[in-house]
Amino acid sequence: MFIYYLDLAWRSIKNTPLLSLLMVLAISIGIGITITTLNIYQMASVNPAGERSSVLYEVRLWSQEADSWDEMNPQITYQDGFNLRQSDIPTRQTPMFMTGMAIQTEDPKQAPLLESARVSDSDFFALFSIPFIYGGPWDKAIDKEPGYQVVIRADLNQELFGGQNSVGKVLYLNQKPYKVAGVIDDWKPSPKYYDVNNGAFNDSERLYVPYSLAPIEEYQSWGNNQSWKNESIVTYQDKLASETHWNQYWVELNTPEQKQAYEQWLEGYIAQQQLLGRFASDSPYADISDVSEWLVINKVVPEDSKVLVGLSALFLIVCLVNMLGLLLAKFLKRAPEVGVRRAIGASRTQIFMQHMVEVGVVGFWGGLIGLIWAAVSLSVLSSRFGLEESLTQLDMSMWIIAPTVAITSALVAGLYPAWQICIANPSSHLKSQ
Repeated sequence: MFIYYLDLAWRSIKNTPLLSLLMVLAISIGIGITITTLNIYQMASVNPAGERSSVLYEVRLWSQEADSWDEMNPQITYQDGFNLRQSDIPTRQTPMFMTGMAIQTEDPKQAPLLESARVSDSDFFALFSIPFIYGGPWDKAIDKEPGYQVVIRADLNQELFGGQNSVGKVLYLNQKPYKVAGVIDDWKPSPKYYDVNNGAFNDSERLYVPYSLAPIEEYQSWGNNQSWKNESIVTYQDKLASETHWNQYWVELNTPEQKQAYEQWLEGYIAQQQLLGRFASDSPYADISDVSEWLVINKVVPEDSKVLVGLSALFLIVCLVNMLGLLLAKFLKRAPEVGVRRAIGASRTQIFMQHMVEVGVVGFWGGLIGLIWAAVSLSVLSSRFGLEESLTQLDMSMWIIAPTVAITSALVAGLYPAWQICIANPSSHLKSQ
């Protein structure tokens, strides 16, 4: 019976092509706008850490004095990052910051590249479950005794070494030789939760170097640099010893007991620093936030996105109201035909189902065309307005969500017109025939 209803729906659509096209366009525009905003919201609100979200924690410290900052800074100072490494409680931990450097290979034909880089300890890779294609992280001993090793991302390895196993080869970073320790997969978490301070939806770095080299090579910070006090910073060593916040710190705590022990250790650290004249506010404290909490604290998904999703849903409702009017006009125009079918034995239920199948077909095509509108809109947002590419990639789930929402919405809009044609008295229409 369903196939028969589909045949009737297709004939009806062919008999009224203009009216059917208007209905398809009406619902497709509403679906296109809704899917565009919903896709951006969904891509922005995804938790990229997955099941490890609850064991990864960002560390913050209230190190400012009274009458300075009103809120806790999302970053910490270099000296705090260096000191926090002394704790043996976390399963894994790493301080980090973003820098950049010029890259050259031993191939004289290879043009130099300017690349952003992540300065971290070797735990960084296991902490964030980064898969390696070749090799692995530099030896943990290098976190204590500086060594010139580097980890690169697969796409950079393709660019520099043609995708071959480059472990052991030499890269020149700012004209200094570094040995390639490993090549990671194209790891691009979105949002970039481990460093939301420098663009939550920016691409991850393609280059990783040891944190222990920072005082020697004087890596410059390519991220945010903020301080609550005026200090004379002339040399790089001045910056390392200053109250400038420009480092991030992440730890892995696998159990509640481990988390509690680390929080107690942080309390002891703060008390120790107070004896040295730091953390001079009335009630200094430490805060550790897991990935989900960290994304909320930094408002990675702004309230504006939720409002836009709501407004787009309202626009879809307006489109459905227009569609309802078009359906009512179309169905009532076919009242004489329906009267004949009722007279020869068709039930109200059969008439209702026939028209609802037709509405579903219109909704299905509206959903598919709406996906095209959404893809075009996301492309324009990316190319013309500079919206991050990670936000403007059409998620695969939308290929299911769009037709489902379109068909469901169309069926809701078609309930009243289909019911009206069912309850019409067939005898009055038969007389007109």
